Amino acid sequence: MNTGVKITAFAAALAATFGTAYGVGKGVGPVDEPKKAEHAGHAAQDPQKTPGHEGHEEGAPASAAALPGGLQVSQDGYTLALETPTPAVGRSTLKFSIKDATGRKVTAFTTEHGKELHFIVASRDLNTFRHLHPVKAADGTWSVDADLPTAGGYKAFADFKPAAPGAGGVTLGADLSVPGAYAPKPLPAVAPTATVDGYQVRLAGVLDPGKAGELKLTVTKGGKPVTDLEPYLGAYGHLVALRDGDLAYLHVHPNEGGPGPDVSFTAEAPSAGTYRLFLDFQHEGKVRTASFTVKAGATGKAAAEPAGAATHDAGGHTHG
Repeated sequence: MNTGVKITAFAAALAATFGTAYGVGKGVGPVDEPKKAEHAGHAAQDPQKTPGHEGHEEGAPASAAALPGGLQVSQDGYTLALETPTPAVGRSTLKFSIKDATGRKVTAFTTEHGKELHFIVASRDLNTFRHLHPVKAADGTWSVDADLPTAGGYKAFADFKPAAPGAGGVTLGADLSVPGAYAPKPLPAVAPTATVDGYQVRLAGVLDPGKAGELKLTVTKGGKPVTDLEPYLGAYGHLVALRDGDLAYLHVHPNEGGPGPDVSFTAEAPSAGTYRLFLDFQHEGKVRTASFTVKAGATGKAAAEPAGAATHDAGGHTHG
C-alpha cells in the first residue's frame, strides 16, 4: 500500500470512529459553534412552559435559551444601566434606565401586572428583599427610594416588556455595591411556615428541577384564615424566587383563585439547589412579604423558614 492509500484509509477510520464529534467528512471544524439563543431566559418566566426547553430536544446541551432570567445585564438588545451603582447604607434614591441597542433610553413599555416595569433589589446573601415601584421621567430615567439596611453586595432586577413591535418580556440583572463593613448572614433554614407582622404563611407543594409543580401558600392571622386578601399587581399574591449562589430569577404569578386564604402558583426550578421565595400579599391596605428557604431536587418537597427580617419596603410603592 502506498503512502496516499495509507492516509486515505487512516482518514476513513477516523471518520468512522470520530466523525460526529470532530466533523471529519462533514467539511466543518473540530467543534460546531453553538447557535446564539434568542430571547434567552424567558421560558423560566412562563409557569406553563418548561424553562429553557423551547425548541430544544430532551437532553440537549444547555445554551443561553436555558438560562433563567436576571443573569445578564444585557439581553435582546436591551441593557439595564444603573446610574447609582454604589448607594449608601440606609435610605437612598436609586436611578437607572433601560437602553436599547443604539444606547438610547427606552421610554415606551407595555403595562404588565399593573406596571410598566417591575424593579427588585435583593442582597447577595438573600436576607434582604425589596420589591420597588420606580417612577419614570420623560427622558426614560427611572428613580425610586430604597432602604438597604446593610453594606455589601446587592443585585437589581428590571422585569419589563418594551412596547416595540414584536418585543418580548425581558428580565435583566445588574450588581449594586453598598460600601461599608460587610458580614454576610447565613440563609435561614428550611421550614414550612413564615411569620410577618402577625400573619402566618404556610407553604406546601413541590419545587422540582425541570418539572412544573404547584406551590400553595396559605395566609392566616391569629389562627384564622385570611379570606379577604386584596388585589396586588392584578392578583392576590406575587411570587419571586431567587437561586442561592447566582441569584437566578424566577418570576411567577398566581393561578386562578379567590381572595384567600390560599394563593396558588405554578413554578419550576431551573436546576437543583437552594432558593429563596418571596411572597408579596396585601391585606388591610398594606403589602407584606413572607419569605422562605426552599430546597429543589433534594427531597422533592418545598418547605420554608420564618424570616421576618426580609420585610417589604413600603416606601418603594410609588404609584404613578
